[in-house]
Amino acid sequence: MISQEKLTNLLEQTQEVAKVVGSFIRKERQHFDLGKVEHKGFNDLVSYVDKEAEKKIVHALEKILPEAGFITEEGTNTTQAEQFNWVIDPLDGTTNFIHGIPVFAVSIALMEYDEVILGVVYEVNRHECFYAMKGGGAFCNDTKIKVSPAPDLASSLIATGFPYYNFELIDKYLNALKIMMQKTHGVRRFGSAATDLCYVATGRIEGFFEYNLNSYDVAAGALIVQEAGGTVTDFSGGKDYIFGREIIATNTKIQEELTKQIQAIWN
Repeated sequence: MISQEKLTNLLEQTQEVAKVVGSFIRKERQHFDLGKVEHKGFNDLVSYVDKEAEKKIVHALEKILPEAGFITEEGTNTTQAEQFNWVIDPLDGTTNFIHGIPVFAVSIALMEYDEVILGVVYEVNRHECFYAMKGGGAFCNDTKIKVSPAPDLASSLIATGFPYYNFELIDKYLNALKIMMQKTHGVRRFGSAATDLCYVATGRIEGFFEYNLNSYDVAAGALIVQEAGGTVTDFSGGKDYIFGREIIATNTKIQEELTKQIQAIWN
């Protein structure tokens, strides 16, 4: 079991790593060459910036906690450990980055066994560093944050993500959009799940749901939501949201209502 003092130190060091790498990403965006974009799969884009950012993160974290393993998007280091594992998305919102849309973030989480104990999301363009450790509350740039007090879906703004390569569920997504447009203040698609989750945590939106995400998309943001007073589940209301590829995150007050709507569509 890691001590609170060590976890606090790790959180501070991880924030610094995210900010340094975020500065690198921001600088590269200024003269980014579209000709260097690669395809991992259909509409699954990656650039040298993603890869270099991940290398920088892994190199720094190896020094901070040498005994930890890694779960990484770009495969820079895939050696996992029994107790501690860093879960890293070096550039969440790659498509936004490539097209010059200013919503993308660095996401770093630390898991102890199967529990996320530390999360940092650095939104590069707004210079906002969201962070939390287990039991310590959630913060943005040293200011404590909390979820929205909105009491129901009718007074909520909801975010989601759209499928970009697996279109088998496209009809379900369209049905979800129809319902959310009629029952909420509206639906937003920012293009970065890590940022979406932090916006739930800071009360800018009341809920977020998405299917087909990976652990590195959600691990850090999920903890930040929880420490800000929110609730995070999978679509069935269970706890398999890190590796289960589906997530609902809310301000807690609308959790039951939103979950019921999602379940009615997906079941």
